[in-house]
Amino acid sequence: MRAILDRERMRCDRGRSTFVLLKLTLSRHCEESELAVVARIVSDRIRLTDDAGLLGARSIGVVLPETPVSGAWKLAEGIRDLLPSAVRRPKCNVYLYPSHRKPADIDEDADTDRPKNRQKALPMHELFVQPLPMWKRAMDIVGAVTGIALAVPLMLLIAVMIKATSRGPIIFTQKRDTAGGRQFTIYKFRTMSVDAEQRKSALRPFSEQDGPAFKIAKDPRITPLGRLLRATSIDELPQLFNVLVGDMSLVGPRPLPCDESSRCEPWQQRRLDVTPGLTCIWQVRGRSAVSFSEWIRMDVKYIRSRSLVTDVKLILQTIPAVALRRGGC
Repeated sequence: MRAILDRERMRCDRGRSTFVLLKLTLSRHCEESELAVVARIVSDRIRLTDDAGLLGARSIGVVLPETPVSGAWKLAEGIRDLLPSAVRRPKCNVYLYPSHRKPADIDEDADTDRPKNRQKALPMHELFVQPLPMWKRAMDIVGAVTGIALAVPLMLLIAVMIKATSRGPIIFTQKRDTAGGRQFTIYKFRTMSVDAEQRKSALRPFSEQDGPAFKIAKDPRITPLGRLLRATSIDELPQLFNVLVGDMSLVGPRPLPCDESSRCEPWQQRRLDVTPGLTCIWQVRGRSAVSFSEWIRMDVKYIRSRSLVTDVKLILQTIPAVALRRGGC
């Protein structure tokens, strides 16, 4: 089913079409025989162009290409009506791709067969999320703890310099999108004036990065000290704390601000399949010198080839890239 979902996602990205997924989840106390009954009814009800299979130990997924959300709810109602009285009714959810709607659009604990919910659909981001491997999380913890311990004197010095040279907080915080479309707060040393976010919309037409990302080589909001911190990537040292708590990884696609992430095309949202990171292919092979689409292709390439060897290579390649200030702005 995971392979089928990925196939349908690629098909929709190429053809700019849509598909929905009906997910039937049985009670945790269900018997294997009950799951078999639901599976048999699903098999009898779906079309030849549809696909069905397990999405978990107690969940059945039905992929419905070129089907409206209302059609998926109609199928769910038909399946429930055909179930014998001895079989407990499964919980039904409908997912839509592509969709930028938030999960809060529907109460997952509500009775999803009520008419008011029959036209609702959840975004499918969460179903594509790849869990963080144990080796990767272990490497993140060791790397973050080591990095913080070594960088404490430098971070204290930078904090004093920021406070002494410009008005405002030492740490800049911002909401970023992470795996599955969830949000987290990222930490950076402040490199801009305190009104930087308010001035962003006025500077948007002058962005030198195509696509939804916003970058200006000579951004007037950056302080003199901030320009040095950005050129050397020292401003990102506080993100080691994001790595330590699990919001980020040492290696992974760079997280975009939520407003920029929401403007990405559906295929570009694949970067949200994994936990974001401090560095990735883009950081060592181009940064501001490449187009936004090429940037995302680098992220997708990393996601497909993610491994311990790949992560170690990218970490080692990041050191000279930062030292030589390749592509930074």
